[in-house]
Parts: sequence; C-alpha cells; structure tokens
Amino acid sequence: MRRQGTFLVLWTLAVTATTMAYITRLALRGRAVELGYELGRAHGRLGRLREVKRVLEVELASYKTPERVELIGRTLLGMAPPSVDRIIPAGTEPVVGRDLSDGSQTAPLPPAGETP
Repeated sequence: MRRQGTFLVLWTLAVTATTMAYITRLALRGRAVELGYELGRAHGRLGRLREVKRVLEVELASYKTPERVELIGRTLLGMAPPSVDRIIPAGTEPVVGRDLSDGSQTAPLPPAGETP
C-alpha cells in the first residue's frame, strides 16, 4: 500500500509539472506572437516615417532654390533689387562711411597690417 501511495504522489507531481510546463510554453508562444505583431507595426510605422522624411527633404530642397528665395523676398518681405550705389564690386576696399550731406565718400580703409 505504501508503494501505491508513493506512486500516486509521484504521478500527480509528474502530471502537474508537465501541465505547468505546457501552460508556460503556451504563454511564451502567445507572447512571441504578440511581439511579432508589434514588430510588424513598428516596421510599418518606420516605413511611413521614412517616406515623410523623404518628402520633407524634397520640400526643404525646393525652399532653398534661388528662385524660391527671390520670390519670397519680393512678395512676402517686400524686398527689391539693391540700387546701384549699394553694390560693391568684388576686390575693392570697403568704405569707412558716407557723408550724407554732399554725397562724397570718406577714404577707404588701409590694407590689413598697414597704418595710414
């Protein structure tokens, strides 16, 4: 009788352990499937964000074109081309200032390192 009682206890423990292992396996499998779906959604969201980034980069590039900058400057900001007296040719020395009363200019600055 003692032998049959021990067998019943061991059999119950084995069945319980097997059942718990199977339940754990099912829970882990369910979690793996859930993570797979979440990963798929994340990949979809990443694809959409990459497309939005590409569209925004193209839009940014179009805003940087000289034609677009000129259009915005003229229409929204009310800018106009500079007058002839405001244009300084490249390679000339900068002017220290202007005398507004008679229209004459002051002497140009000496080159760097020289004293007047």
